[in-house]
Amino acid sequence: MSAVEDTLPLISHLLELRNRLMRAIAAVVAVFLVIVWFANDIYAFISAPLISKLPAGASMIATDVASPFFTPIKLTLVVSVFIAVPVILYQVWAFVAPGLYKHEKKLVMPLLFSSSLLFYLGVAFAYYVVFPLVFSFFTKVAPVGVEVATDIANYLDFVLALFMAFGIAFEIPVAIILLCWTGVTDIESLKTKRPYIVVAAFVVGMFLTPPDMISQTLLAIPMCLLFEIGLFFARFYTKPEEDEVAE
Repeated sequence: MSAVEDTLPLISHLLELRNRLMRAIAAVVAVFLVIVWFANDIYAFISAPLISKLPAGASMIATDVASPFFTPIKLTLVVSVFIAVPVILYQVWAFVAPGLYKHEKKLVMPLLFSSSLLFYLGVAFAYYVVFPLVFSFFTKVAPVGVEVATDIANYLDFVLALFMAFGIAFEIPVAIILLCWTGVTDIESLKTKRPYIVVAAFVVGMFLTPPDMISQTLLAIPMCLLFEIGLFFARFYTKPEEDEVAE
């Protein structure tokens, strides 16, 4: 009977996980059904930074027969996930909250909110700052006689990769706070490693962005600044000496 009794909590947790997962998926699907009618408009908005830099008379192309239909739909699905991130994170919070101590609950909720905000800021930074500079550079360095005509599917893969790179990079303050709060490292130790972290930021920028110095630098510099922001806020979070009794 003890084995059966031990299995029951596991089953209940799995059922709770399934329910939370289904609610998160339902939120994404609901958002997708609302905005799918604007799929072409969404793609036009995302492609505007490139189109505005193309030579006069040039335009984007579709090399695959189904690309004009499936590419905007793919983008709309990704946008739906981005929009539903607060709901998804809430479901994660609701699933793990019962197992957290009181002081942990006070930390997790602000981190969930700040991580969502920082991810959105990273995406916005890529769109409004990085894209205009990168696409202006690419279109101007094209050899004479070469017409710039980007495939819409390849362009989408390119911008989504940059969105993810900058969105994840902007999570650095949250990562630093968690590392310091859990006791994995401390502020003074991170300060002594600052020169190595600056070099690491440029190395990461090299791997996460296209092979051009502009996008690499535009990713590395914010990472260094976010590192300093993380150090500043980490001082307000210290590793608890002993866990509080769970209520």
